[in-house]
Amino acid sequence: MQETSLDKVPSEDRVNTEERLVAPESQLGENYDHSLRPERLRDYIGQKEIKENLEVFIGAAKKRGHALDHVLLSGPPGLGKTTLANILAREMGVELRSTSGPVIERQGDLAAILTNLDSGTIMFVDEIHRMNRVVEEVLYGAMEDFTLDIIIGEGPGARTVKIDLPHFTLVGATTRAGLLSSPLRERFGIQFRLNFYEPEELKSIILRAASLLGIEIVEEASLELARRARGTPRIANRLLKRCRDFADMETSGIITQALVETSLSKMSIDLEGLDQMDCRILEALIVKFGGSPVGLNTLSAAVSEEKDTIEDVYEPYLLLKGFLQRTSRGRIATEKAYKHLGIEVQEQVQKKLF
Repeated sequence: MQETSLDKVPSEDRVNTEERLVAPESQLGENYDHSLRPERLRDYIGQKEIKENLEVFIGAAKKRGHALDHVLLSGPPGLGKTTLANILAREMGVELRSTSGPVIERQGDLAAILTNLDSGTIMFVDEIHRMNRVVEEVLYGAMEDFTLDIIIGEGPGARTVKIDLPHFTLVGATTRAGLLSSPLRERFGIQFRLNFYEPEELKSIILRAASLLGIEIVEEASLELARRARGTPRIANRLLKRCRDFADMETSGIITQALVETSLSKMSIDLEGLDQMDCRILEALIVKFGGSPVGLNTLSAAVSEEKDTIEDVYEPYLLLKGFLQRTSRGRIATEKAYKHLGIEVQEQVQKKLF
C-alpha cells in the first residue's frame, strides 16, 4: 500500500506550541511517530469500544465486498485519529490517500482528487472542519451518490457534466466537530469521538514504544510517565524520548521512576501533567481576574496565546482534570485549581464558586 504525494500534507493544526513539550500537536523532528504507530487494529491500544465496533464494520464490509462506509473521527489532537485512518486502510486492504481540509482551496482541487481514486480507496481528510464551504458542497454528491457534477464553460453556454466516481471511503478527522455543517456531518455513516486515555492504557503504549525504540524502562517509571502524559499517546511518546535523553546522560540509559520525576521536574511538568502555560492560564483566572468569569478573548489577551489554541489544546485537559469550568459568563478556575497552585480561596471567590 503506497502513499501519494498528498500524504505529505501536515496533520493536526500547527498552532503556536512548537516549544511546548506537552503540546499534543506533531512537532518537527518527530519521525518516530510513524515507526511507533500500530498498523493493525489488534495492536491499537485503548479506545476499546471504538475498536470493537470497527472490527464489526470492517468485517461486514469485507464480507459483502463493499467499501467501508464513510467515517468521522473527532476528538482532541494526539489521540490517534490519523493512526486509525491508516489502520482502516490496512485492514480493508486498500490504498490510503491523505490530504487536509485547508489545502483543498477550490472545487477543482477536490475534483482532481476524487476522479483519481480507485474503488475502495480510503480518502483521509484531516482538519476537515477547516474545509472551504464551497468546496464542501462538492462532497455531498460524491459521498452520497458517488457522482461528481462539473460545470464546463461560462455564461449562457455553461453546462453541467455528471461523472461517476468509484465507491470510496471518506475518513474525516476533526478536533472541532461542532464546526462541521449538518449536511456534511449527516453523510458520515460511522461517527466516533476519541476520548483521553487512562494511565494504564498509556503505560502499555509507553512500554510498547520503549520496546520498539530499544529503551530500557522500569514498570513504575512507565506508569509515572503515563500519569503525566495528559491522557494523550503522542505526548506519552514524546516524554519517553526526553526521559531517554536524561537517562543516557545520568543512568546509563535506564529510565527509573526517580529519573522520570527529576526529568519532568526540570521540564516544568508537574504531577498532574500541567506545564507552564497551563499554570499561566489558571493563574490569570485566579490572580488577574480575582476568580470572576473571564471571556475567551480576554483570557487569550491576558496569557498572550491564540484563543483557538486555548480552546482546542489547553482547555480540554484542564476541564477533564477539573481545574477549569466553562460557564455562560466565561471561564473560571475551580477550587481544585486554587489548591493545586497553592493559592488560598478568598471568601468572596468561594461564594462565586459554590
